[in-house]
Amino acid sequence: MPRPAEVRLMEKKQWYMEYKIHKNRPGLLGDLASLLGMLEVNIITINGVEDRTRGLLLQTDDDEKIELLGRMLAKVENISLITLRPPRLTDILAIRHGRYIERDSSDGKTFRFTRDELGLLVDFLGELFKRDGNQTIGLRGMPRVGKTESIIAGSVCANKRWTFVSSTLLRQTVRSQLSEEETNPNNVFIIDGIVSTIRSNEKHYSLLKEIMAMPSTKVIEHPDIFVRESDFDYDLFDCIIELRNTPDEEITYENFTTAGLDDGF
Repeated sequence: MPRPAEVRLMEKKQWYMEYKIHKNRPGLLGDLASLLGMLEVNIITINGVEDRTRGLLLQTDDDEKIELLGRMLAKVENISLITLRPPRLTDILAIRHGRYIERDSSDGKTFRFTRDELGLLVDFLGELFKRDGNQTIGLRGMPRVGKTESIIAGSVCANKRWTFVSSTLLRQTVRSQLSEEETNPNNVFIIDGIVSTIRSNEKHYSLLKEIMAMPSTKVIEHPDIFVRESDFDYDLFDCIIELRNTPDEEITYENFTTAGLDDGF
């Protein structure tokens, strides 16, 4: 007696597709949407990215359909397929905000933002903070550019509590102990790299080492001073974010000394 055919349910996966338009003729997007419809590939999100390309977030339960889509689009003269891959965080945010996050090509883990991109930065931080486990993020920037405020807003987006280990947001804060609730590994720990190394004491530094060993998210403002004045090195950081008032602003520490800091930092 023949056995009934087995039904195999494949997991739906998302894909990021980006293409450049050479000739934006009427109906081009409609033709593409029709092609995706015939392949039963769903369009989750679509947006123009920096007026240069168009990005789509797709979903399907059949990888072969994506391979077929790529081969078919390679034959279309009006567009050039740039990317067709599982989405990265930067891909998702590019579609969501219509612009790319600037990334340092030399190390691959430095991301640059300006103050007029705070919404994008907060969204980026929020997505990072949603990740479980240990991660350390460095945040460079001059005074009053919005570093700490962005971290707090990102924590809210990720529905995470935040804990100040050291800070100068309202007044100088140097913690030597934390409550049980504050040491929850699910919290986002905010550390001012200057205060924790130059302006701290032995009790604070002992607490800092305990927190750095926890499997949790740590955000360190002024990471360069933190590395210079501590036993940690740059390998500690999973990524480093730079926030500037303008794209050409230089992030400088000329006013910093090992004895102390000028007011305002």
